[in-house]
Amino acid sequence: MLIWFLPVFLVFLMIGLPVFFGLLAAPGLLLWMNGQERDIVLLYRNVYNGMDSFPLMAIPFFMLAGELMNKGGITMRLVEFSQALMGHLRGGLAHVNILSSMLFAGLSGSAVADTSALGSMLIPAMEKQGYTRRFAAAITAASSVIGPIIPPSGIMIIYAYVMGESVAALFLAGIVPGVLVGVGLMIMVKFMANKYDFPASSRRYTWSERGDASLKAFFPLLTPVIIMGGILAGIFTPTEAAAVAVAYALCIGLFVLKTIKPSDIPAVLNRAGITSAMVLLLVGAAMAFKTVVSLSHAPEIMADFVLSLTQNPLLLLFLINVLLFVVGMFLDAGPAIIILGPILGPIFVSMGVDPIHFAIIMSVNLTVGLATPPMGLVLFVAASVSGERVETIAKAILPFLAVEIAVIFLITYIPALSMTIPRLTGFAN
Repeated sequence: MLIWFLPVFLVFLMIGLPVFFGLLAAPGLLLWMNGQERDIVLLYRNVYNGMDSFPLMAIPFFMLAGELMNKGGITMRLVEFSQALMGHLRGGLAHVNILSSMLFAGLSGSAVADTSALGSMLIPAMEKQGYTRRFAAAITAASSVIGPIIPPSGIMIIYAYVMGESVAALFLAGIVPGVLVGVGLMIMVKFMANKYDFPASSRRYTWSERGDASLKAFFPLLTPVIIMGGILAGIFTPTEAAAVAVAYALCIGLFVLKTIKPSDIPAVLNRAGITSAMVLLLVGAAMAFKTVVSLSHAPEIMADFVLSLTQNPLLLLFLINVLLFVVGMFLDAGPAIIILGPILGPIFVSMGVDPIHFAIIMSVNLTVGLATPPMGLVLFVAASVSGERVETIAKAILPFLAVEIAVIFLITYIPALSMTIPRLTGFAN
């Protein structure tokens, strides 16, 4: 009977129950109906146990670092730096939007933070320069999915925690896919700029102005270097790296740039605490949900079903990508990874797919799901920031989603794209 936990969960979602409560109510109801009251106690105890983890502490620290950098005006400096480099091109502000997302990804690792921080600045600026508001919102939402792909990444931290993989290996494996998404979006913007005659900046920045913008962005751009450099050198763990990022952001905001006042800190802590609590509650509920996954023998049943379709790894990867894309349309990336990772991961590892490679396929696919209708979270954030309707943004984002889907299949069938850096650095075989 427990095998029905996933359909019941989906029914709860469709009737509007929040994901957190659906993750607990669906298995709890089935355990009660199955006469397994003692397992219900185990289920809800695992909500706390699922959050009580040292590696997961990296998530609230990275979120706090992102809030501090946003409050300290660091986001604006990244945008100015991007504009100095690419603002003179036709469709320049769209390129600036994408490059800013790639740079911001190395600071926060959050698609929602990216959409909110960059969208509030760039959407009005793009509209003022002649872009339609729906296009500005669409490119902001599409480029924000780079946030959880380029390290640091909250989603990859969750995957590593659930599946017992190396956080550093996943971070390194995400660099090339994240850059590919950014470059692919820029190519699409260039094509659309020529076709629809997008506006270009009236002037090209001088080298002196570019140097000035680079100096202003120097300290923010040093953040990912400190994070990844410290992890790779073995100086600190990913969780300790997140704490270092917070200390660095605080020092830069308070003493170097002097854009943060001590009176700003309580509000920053409050916002970061609320966001972190939402994520960690979902992780705790999903880890409890995972208990029922194991009790129901769903991984074995799913493996037998999948292998009965075909034993060709290439075809299976295609089918799983389709499945993950559909799941990502309805379910947030974190819960989806915790629910499906233990089910799908062992199937492909047993067929010879490298676990780090599959982790990147799954993480990137579900991250792109954040920008897909009908339930894509960043679509709703972009709608909130821009004032456009979600349906309007969903139509405008389709060409960019096509690019991101193409990147998903590239990294699926060319493992070297994601595996070369981890192998060269000794974090993967």
